[in-house]
Amino acid sequence: MEEENKTNIDDIFDKYLDADTKIFANREVLSPHYVPDVLPHRNDKFDELAKIIAPSLKEGSPSNIFIYGTTGTGKTAVTKQVLTRLKKSAEVRKLSFKYSYMNCQHVDTKYRVLTQLCEDIGIDVPFTGLHFDVIYQKFKEALDKLNTLHITVLDEVDMLYKKSSESLYVLTRMNSDLESSKLSIIGITNDVNFKETLDPRIRSSLSEEEIVFSPYTAEQLKDILTQRTDVAFHKNVLDFGVINLCSAIGAQQHGDARRSLDLLRVAAELAERNGDEKVTELHVRKAQQVIERNTVIEVLSSLPIQTKAVLQSIFIGEGKSEEITTGDVYEIYSKICKLVRLDILTARRVGDLINELDMLGIVTAQVISKGRYGRSKRIHLTVPHRQVREVLEKEFRLTKIFEMEDI
Repeated sequence: MEEENKTNIDDIFDKYLDADTKIFANREVLSPHYVPDVLPHRNDKFDELAKIIAPSLKEGSPSNIFIYGTTGTGKTAVTKQVLTRLKKSAEVRKLSFKYSYMNCQHVDTKYRVLTQLCEDIGIDVPFTGLHFDVIYQKFKEALDKLNTLHITVLDEVDMLYKKSSESLYVLTRMNSDLESSKLSIIGITNDVNFKETLDPRIRSSLSEEEIVFSPYTAEQLKDILTQRTDVAFHKNVLDFGVINLCSAIGAQQHGDARRSLDLLRVAAELAERNGDEKVTELHVRKAQQVIERNTVIEVLSSLPIQTKAVLQSIFIGEGKSEEITTGDVYEIYSKICKLVRLDILTARRVGDLINELDMLGIVTAQVISKGRYGRSKRIHLTVPHRQVREVLEKEFRLTKIFEMEDI
């Protein structure tokens, strides 16, 4: 049996490796990591960002910049391209300029931020072990020796601030410690209200400028997809209407170009797997289902253990009754915590976690009146039970709960 499985897998690999692809000419062009040389409909943002940064190269005081906009509106791509071009211009004119790029979903502590900065200017420091002040001093001294402008790009800066507000404070204050060099921050975020959440100490030292990226329209998304498809696919493999449909769906999702590109890529991959010679609107619809399912799984998997315990309580409660309230959820939640040795949070905190699940679109929590007994919330899962169970069964502390009948 095992030998038969190996043979089947080998056949699949051989089929794809030996065959001439009929769909893709260059699939990398549709990758979320690919940055084209030209970004349609973003020339104004290129100019705006370049004009803010350029004076700093000639002894001007560097401005910190916040870039706002919903997902897939070109914020990161424009920033990277402007800084790459600026670096080339600086090299031609023998001006000193460096930049670092960090995704704050991964670089999320002040220690990690400083070690990344050190690595980017060629200073070797251990990933852990040194005191933060030592790392800070190493970076400051090394940067001063370079006599340079250093721009630090913090992508999803709101994630860093939530986990380590001190990181942003340290960076905004660094120029007061530097003697020969300058440091500037570019913060990229989807949260248009992010600045309002900042500590007053940080806000006062930012001296920031702001750039707002508006969502793409359906017509603009169509132009973006057309530019990529000319390179990504062989001629005449896209049915009429495919680009229009992908553009329309992306426009409905707050003008998200990444969403439209993902739809097109997955639709083409589905056509390729089926051995079809053309990508049709049907492939796009199937791709939409695949992507939505993957998004739900990704969101559920990233939830903290306490939130997953609350979610499991809702899941179990719905299996017992057509209507469950916050009280029912808390009762089940308390039992789960005792069984898996989790700290039992207060009813108010569990209510907050239910509200967070509601905001994520995983549950609905509707306020209902119970007369003289006050008010409660009627809770209902809005994502498929199968997907919830699939994720919770991978959480080793919670999977055994499904094996227990009386809970």
